[in-house]
Amino acid sequence: MNARNAGESRNTARRVIISLAVAIVLLGGLGVAGVSLWSHYGPAISQALGWTTNDYEGEGKGETVIVITEGEIGEDIAKTLADADVVKTSEAFYELLLEQDPAVEFMPGSYRVKLQMSSQAALDALQDPANRMAFTAMIPEGKTVAQTLEIVSAGADIPLEELQQAAAAPPSTYGVPEGIDSLEGWLFPATYEFEENTTGAEAIQRLVSEQISVLEGAGVAPDQRERILTIASIVQREGGRIEDFPKVARVIDNRLAQDMKLQMDSTAQYGMGQHEDGNVWSTDEALADDNPWNTYVHKGLPKGPIANPGKDAIQAAGSPAAGDWLYFVAINLDTGESVFTNTVEEHEAATAKLREWCDANPGKGC
Repeated sequence: MNARNAGESRNTARRVIISLAVAIVLLGGLGVAGVSLWSHYGPAISQALGWTTNDYEGEGKGETVIVITEGEIGEDIAKTLADADVVKTSEAFYELLLEQDPAVEFMPGSYRVKLQMSSQAALDALQDPANRMAFTAMIPEGKTVAQTLEIVSAGADIPLEELQQAAAAPPSTYGVPEGIDSLEGWLFPATYEFEENTTGAEAIQRLVSEQISVLEGAGVAPDQRERILTIASIVQREGGRIEDFPKVARVIDNRLAQDMKLQMDSTAQYGMGQHEDGNVWSTDEALADDNPWNTYVHKGLPKGPIANPGKDAIQAAGSPAAGDWLYFVAINLDTGESVFTNTVEEHEAATAKLREWCDANPGKGC
């Protein structure tokens, strides 16, 4: 999309939103109807009318690290910045990119930036070579092996092909128990600083060793580590808020105890290679596909981990919360708020809340 088309789209959206504002004002006397409409469309209307903004102001505060990998485009980078709360919304940053002439080019790597920066300040920071951290990789929780290797390559300046070749070695090469055929789940997510001449195998060994250390610290016996990592990886991908991780782990345990299918969308998406789509809803094709990770088709846990979990998810998998929940669903993808329930009827009611949120927040993971 070029800048002109983007501008025309924004003008059209503004006219539609202003029309909605008029409708809501007219419906104000209807009480519940007016409140419901405003709860859905009020934030967008406030922004369109200039009452609020989708961008932060100023140079920001605090500090974080974001990673730009090879092949990422402006939309990808905008989402990364928004997810990390570097910018307020991905839309504000992406719209700024569309206005740049010549177009901005980003160098892969790890960048030290502040939180809650204006989009312009964030763009300036990413264009400043002084903010690029040499031989440093920040790996977020919930990334797969393939995604993790891309991040390490970009941050540590190790050729991706070298890392992929090293990852193809038997996992036991790096201290993973015999019989496990994948490093999925075994690369601990954290910020790493590497030496200049670190090899691909050395980088992978460091990540695996850190994950083993975390498992040892959590008291997980070697013969239970793959199982705990599998549960933790689902918790990591499904749990919206850290405080809910033990509840998600309890739902998994309860469903396993009752011989129910787990029916976790994250496993179906992983099995179909759709885990990078960023959509909370799974396709019918993914839900029906007969692969060993799809818990909509097969009972029990998936074949193995579906991502690399962090310490909080691992602790939750080993110590689930007390409760009899059998279902949960996110009802706000911005905050990660989820509702935990015991019956199908309660779950369907909670799912309806998610659909309402998705209707009011298009393009935010729905």
